[in-house]
Amino acid sequence: MNSFGEIFRITTFGESHGEALGVVIDGCPPNIHFDFDFVQSELNRRKPGQSNISTSRNEDETFEVLSGVFEGKTTGTPLTLIVRNNNQKSEDYNKLKDVYRPGHADFTYQQKYGIRDHRGGGRQSARETVARVLAGAVAKMYLKSQGISIQAYVSQVYNIKLDKAYTDLDLNQIENNIVRCPDPAKAEAMIALIAQTKAEGDTLGGVISCVCKGVPVGLGEPVFDKLHAQLGKAILSINACKGFEIGNGFESVNLKGSENNDAFETNESKHIGTKTNHSGGVLGGISNGMDIFFRAAFKPVSSIKKSQETINTSFENTSIQIEGRHDPCLVPRAVPIVEAMTALVLTDMLLRNKIYK
Repeated sequence: MNSFGEIFRITTFGESHGEALGVVIDGCPPNIHFDFDFVQSELNRRKPGQSNISTSRNEDETFEVLSGVFEGKTTGTPLTLIVRNNNQKSEDYNKLKDVYRPGHADFTYQQKYGIRDHRGGGRQSARETVARVLAGAVAKMYLKSQGISIQAYVSQVYNIKLDKAYTDLDLNQIENNIVRCPDPAKAEAMIALIAQTKAEGDTLGGVISCVCKGVPVGLGEPVFDKLHAQLGKAILSINACKGFEIGNGFESVNLKGSENNDAFETNESKHIGTKTNHSGGVLGGISNGMDIFFRAAFKPVSSIKKSQETINTSFENTSIQIEGRHDPCLVPRAVPIVEAMTALVLTDMLLRNKIYK
């Protein structure tokens, strides 16, 4: 499946070392002001070569609009956006043609399809997320008009993690450092650890936390399209994501019902809320008007420069040492991807809700 969403539906296309990557968005509402600078800024947050703790690839990632925008506004017709590839080094992958890289989808793709693109992983490459960020930027423009904001940040790298709740952090600090962590002291420690690990030829994983504010009550389609289920599907579809939890998540097993339940309260203006937000803003699969808060765990990047045992396409034992340009820790560049997938879910759910009005 290369498509995602029901009303606001995207279809992505392209490969890591192909001519271009892109997305067709169907169901985009008309008359949304299309902010070209904003879309480009979102791509720039994801692009490689941002710092000394990311890959050294240098893609400028300038996007083009092929359809769906007229006089600066969306038209309601299919919106098509592309980014052309211009910094491929396919020769870096020639030695991988007959070898299966540990931790990658080389083996499973070959067994499933009987063919695979060994140049950077083809369709399985994280470069595919360019298309998601393009679509997510459009979704964010719509959400902004609805008073909804999304902020994701790095809350853990390896064993360095934030010990504060997001309500105690200044989320305006997220973009002030190259690791995208809102705690300056923790950010410095994360950056130093990533740099050290890169020098050792190894990689690290981490956790991205995400906060959505201004989400109205009522988003989510029980039974199978619960809001947190759709968010989980969206986030887990991102390359290297291995875990998703909303609200207290797995930690809720350490609480009793009397501790985990969120007590309702109403203020003088009759606004209904809860005293706590252990549920992460979702009850019964439907948003309850509180902040939506979730975390996503990402494994270490599988491409490492250390020698690893593997097999070749003849199923013979061998070893491999991966060269090329790879991130020592992908979570800083995955922050805008998490935001993009979240924006796609919330936009689709908002548009679905219009059928009840």
